[in-house]
Amino acid sequence: MNDTDYHLHVIAFDVPYPANYGGVIDVFYRVKALSEAGVKVHLHCFEYGRGEQEILNRCHEVKYYKRDTSFVKQLSLTPFIVNSRRSEELVNDLLKDDYPILCEGLHTTSVLLDKRLKNRKIYVRAHNVEHDYYHALGESESCGWKRFFYYAEAWKLKRYEPILKNAAGVFAISQKDLEYFETKCNKNVTLVPGFSAADSVCSETGRGDFVLYHGNLSVKENEIAAKWLIEKVFAELDLRCIIAGLNPDEKLQRLAEKHSNVTLVANPDDAEMIDLLRQAQVNILVTNQPTGLKLKLLNALYNGRFCLVNSDMVKGTSLESLCVVADEPEQMIAEINRLMEEDFTEDDIEERDAQMRQLYDNVANAQKIIETIQF
Repeated sequence: MNDTDYHLHVIAFDVPYPANYGGVIDVFYRVKALSEAGVKVHLHCFEYGRGEQEILNRCHEVKYYKRDTSFVKQLSLTPFIVNSRRSEELVNDLLKDDYPILCEGLHTTSVLLDKRLKNRKIYVRAHNVEHDYYHALGESESCGWKRFFYYAEAWKLKRYEPILKNAAGVFAISQKDLEYFETKCNKNVTLVPGFSAADSVCSETGRGDFVLYHGNLSVKENEIAAKWLIEKVFAELDLRCIIAGLNPDEKLQRLAEKHSNVTLVANPDDAEMIDLLRQAQVNILVTNQPTGLKLKLLNALYNGRFCLVNSDMVKGTSLESLCVVADEPEQMIAEINRLMEEDFTEDDIEERDAQMRQLYDNVANAQKIIETIQF
């Protein structure tokens, strides 16, 4: 390919730095890998609180657009996550050339509705089956108006999803999602697993003396998981348990304080989070939403010792063999007590590293995107 063949527009649903929650971790490290592979990335970010980030200037070009989250954006059959990211300024920027476009998530696919771009090669990175994700959010929500919003958004997203047939191709994040989109899109669907900070397993050998749950605690799914673990699992253990993550609410903090063996670490920086992952004996992760790929699972496998998960956490990921899987609290308690007595060895690290490299290699997966787009 010559120099002009390497240009790619990437439309991000959020500013992908700091890379401190699942979706933006995938975006940031994919952009990094594509850039290092020689692609000149024109990054377009919807900004709604994270601000402009100097590190993103390493891309060939960076543009920011304000996301319009006003109430009027909900008064449409177009999903709010899409409608709030419609931008005439973005479309005008895309029309300045004819480079291919990569939309990050269904969120940024309003460009597929624009007739001025109908002849462009537009690809979509699917982070989830979004209507399933929003329906599960609705089931988990106790606040009436929020529950209504999630259910309405799920209905709109399911109705809107056929727009993907207008895309040149879809990059699915898990095997389960690949199979789903193959039946729905009638288009080129490629499995490209999640990108992350690590390119090799950095776990420590030996034993730790605590159990860790981590995640973005402002996300309802993670908040519910943390509360469930405290009440059903951690309360029954006679050992130190830590919950770490972004922006926990006061109810979660108060619940943690009721248990002398539970510590909540709010808003750890990257270095502190990695240290917690590596020092823990057991990284425990649970979810009630078997959608997409949980990037926190990759984080735990690359940096932690033993990983204890429920079935939904590993569904469609091909990572079951690297984790201990348990679904009932009694099973989890028994497995934790067993794992606290075991050493994590060099053999464990080598086996994990070999399997992770087969699927979650940033360089190989960036190359897969380049070969699919064909510029």
